[in-house]
Amino acid sequence: MSGFGALAARYEGFILDLWGVVHDGVRPYPGVAETLARLRDAGKPVVFLSNAPRRAATVARALAAMGIGAELYTAIMSSGEAVHAQLRDRLGEFSTLGRRFYHLGPPRDRDVFMGLELAQMDHPAQAEFLLNTGPDDVLGAQRAEPYLPVLEAALRAGLPMVCANPDLEVIRDGQRILCAGYLARIYQARGGVVIARGKPDPAIYAPTLALLGTDRARTVAVGDSLRTDIAGAKAAGIDACWVLSGIDARGADAQGLPMVAVLDSLAW
Repeated sequence: MSGFGALAARYEGFILDLWGVVHDGVRPYPGVAETLARLRDAGKPVVFLSNAPRRAATVARALAAMGIGAELYTAIMSSGEAVHAQLRDRLGEFSTLGRRFYHLGPPRDRDVFMGLELAQMDHPAQAEFLLNTGPDDVLGAQRAEPYLPVLEAALRAGLPMVCANPDLEVIRDGQRILCAGYLARIYQARGGVVIARGKPDPAIYAPTLALLGTDRARTVAVGDSLRTDIAGAKAAGIDACWVLSGIDARGADAQGLPMVAVLDSLAW
């Protein structure tokens, strides 16, 4: 399709990825604000579904700083929000975790565990699980090697890893940077147990649809990542639109994943 307007006419609700669709980590893509305003004016709800390893309110503040205000969308669901809720409610796989944890990630992701009855440890050997929100600003996000000592220490301690961002990498201002999912993949390959929340797990779509308030059959999910956005929508039984502005640009192999449209960008 040449523009989002034709697709918008076919659906009542919209699940939009953020990084790679709405913005590049620094600024919104051209045409995004207009598209969101047109959907709002048409009375069509939009929920941002992001694998950001931080809570929805923190994501909202970052969007506002980019010029995407709360008036342009209905709600936000993030993998960080889902992990926070699971660490609080202790359901399923989270019920077996202890209360002492080691945080692998930058300070800006601390809201994932703030306010919970947990104790942050200074070393993996003191912890009962590893909370992975991704590379930090000190060791950098271009290489995994600086994080291997922490991962090895956690493996020696037999810690399960909670991964709050299943993404392997994203594009920030034109540069590829590693995410928590990349470190989780290394951990799992070396024998570690990983508990992840976020796309492509279909479970993340249930609370997202609840926020959206539309029927699954009349909803479309828009994303740039085949591995998370498009595969996740398929697993949840939701139509998908692939946008070529982010991580999986032209030339990526769609691997037979079903989608209703392919767009250059989220522009009307």
